[in-house]
Amino acid sequence: MISRHILLLLLAGFLAGCGASSGSVSSGSVSFGSAPIRQSGLTCAPFARELSGIALYGEAASWWDGAAGRYGRANRPEVGGVLVFRRSSRLPSGHVSVVSRVINARQIEVIQANWVPEQLDQDQLVVDVSERNDWTEVRVWYPPLNQIGGHTYTAYGFVLPLRPATYAELSRATTPAIRYALDTKGRPPPRARGG
Repeated sequence: MISRHILLLLLAGFLAGCGASSGSVSSGSVSFGSAPIRQSGLTCAPFARELSGIALYGEAASWWDGAAGRYGRANRPEVGGVLVFRRSSRLPSGHVSVVSRVINARQIEVIQANWVPEQLDQDQLVVDVSERNDWTEVRVWYPPLNQIGGHTYTAYGFVLPLRPATYAELSRATTPAIRYALDTKGRPPPRARGG
């Protein structure tokens, strides 16, 4: 279980603009995710940090390089891992999403903040559309249209937590993660004084 202690230690950093727009490729009448949570001021990186326990700061796209030597990085999803999107014209700061379920080799569900501006979406479908099945190109469910988006986003891959999480742990930690991400207002934790 992700402990409250870990959540308190992992304070949020600043990230501008994790929102995205989407195309219109329909997947029929399938619906993913639960009702969205509207939350003013919530952005993707602080929320993902609090939920995953991955203590990385800065813009979402910087998480991939920031994880080098500190966290595992992979091209396969793991529950509790963080999918790191590259910068693009649609995502100038990149984006991060926490994996909540692995459906199969090409489909996962994520919990993410600010894909839809000022909204937290749970269990949103992300589909790997890369030629090599390495999660470097993805399409993301877009809740306002209730369908998979038509735009392909590029991604680095997954930053892995120090220990795996379960769906139940992530579900229980979602509300506290929202609160902690908003309370810290993007400030990193203060440095501990040497003794």
